[in-house]
Amino acid sequence: MTGDSPSRAAPQLLQLERLRAALLWLMGFAGAFVFIEPSPYEVVGVLAIVLFAVTGLALRAALMPLVMLLVFLNIGYAMALIGVIDKPKLVTWVLVSMFLAGTAIFYAAVLGANTQARLNWLLRGTLAAGVVASLVAVGAYFRLFGGLSDMFILFGRARGTFNDPNVLGAFLVLPGLIAFQRLLSGRLSSVVGSGILLLVMLAALFLSFSRAAWGQFVFAALLLMAMSFLTSRSQSERFRITLIAIVGAVAVMALLALLVSIGEVADLLKQRASLEQSYDIGPLGRFGRYILGFQLALERPFGIGPLQFSQVLGSEDPHNSLLNALMSGGWLAGLAFLTLTLVTITYGFRYAFARTPWQGGYHVIYASYLGIVGESVIIDIDHWRHYFLVLGVLWGLIAASRAYLAQPDAPA
Repeated sequence: MTGDSPSRAAPQLLQLERLRAALLWLMGFAGAFVFIEPSPYEVVGVLAIVLFAVTGLALRAALMPLVMLLVFLNIGYAMALIGVIDKPKLVTWVLVSMFLAGTAIFYAAVLGANTQARLNWLLRGTLAAGVVASLVAVGAYFRLFGGLSDMFILFGRARGTFNDPNVLGAFLVLPGLIAFQRLLSGRLSSVVGSGILLLVMLAALFLSFSRAAWGQFVFAALLLMAMSFLTSRSQSERFRITLIAIVGAVAVMALLALLVSIGEVADLLKQRASLEQSYDIGPLGRFGRYILGFQLALERPFGIGPLQFSQVLGSEDPHNSLLNALMSGGWLAGLAFLTLTLVTITYGFRYAFARTPWQGGYHVIYASYLGIVGESVIIDIDHWRHYFLVLGVLWGLIAASRAYLAQPDAPA
């Protein structure tokens, strides 16, 4: 007789799933450390993808729109390389884009089995990443690390373990929402712990002085609270959500008042709160570039190549993800990005109110995705690791929810 007996195979499968869970946690956690390339995220990502591929990973049919649109997006990037193929940096940019698209497909496929458990491990790793990045950012801003503090600050703004304060701020939205969702639905003991973690991350988010990230978090948090309220199962749950929201708002205002009382913080806040930043106005300002860029896109159906926009116009990058896709990959990439965004929003909303075991996590991911999409109008998100994580996880939950609701005994 060959092969393992059922009694021996079960512990082996359990140990394998624990290893998978550990790698998923590490992928979520490693997303906070991207100040070097290749970053720890890439290393852990390759290990996780290889392990899952070797031990069993399948794509549901429901994921085909995600796969095909990401393929078209990267075909557009690759075709736009023809005119600039002699620049190795641009080839690397396209290869990174392909890898990140692959991670989105990986996340979506992973959630095809053990959906709730695997989602929990990913979110726990992401929450831990947010807390660590926030502690580093806040500590460095207040010079708690001595001379090393300068490594984690840029232009007087906290950047933590990221290259850019804006990316730190945007990254913290997802772990902040995870803590906020726990705050809305947890017991008293978890409410206190989640509240403390949320305040730490909000402090780092504020000190990043990223206006777009501030707006993204406020929008996503309000949306998450609304979805939680509408899907609550009792009046007592709705009362708790309302009470926690009120208390939380007071606590956040107190935190902001404390931070603003520091002179250096108040001065930079006044500067960043202005709607007339030098890089926003003028013919080559942020909004002027939009007009010039879309006019150029009409003339160049195959794009001008990755990272070429600032070279051609003698300005900064597009700071608009749709425009960046059109410039970097032509009409094919631009149409793929726009279609992917619209289809994801539509499909995501379709299952946002479905009674599934992972409904709370679904709300966090969907609210985070809409927040990122909103910010993509004024910033380039094409290489944000956490964007592809949120995109892939949302599609994985869409597919899992669709399969779950197709069962005969599924709740309405």
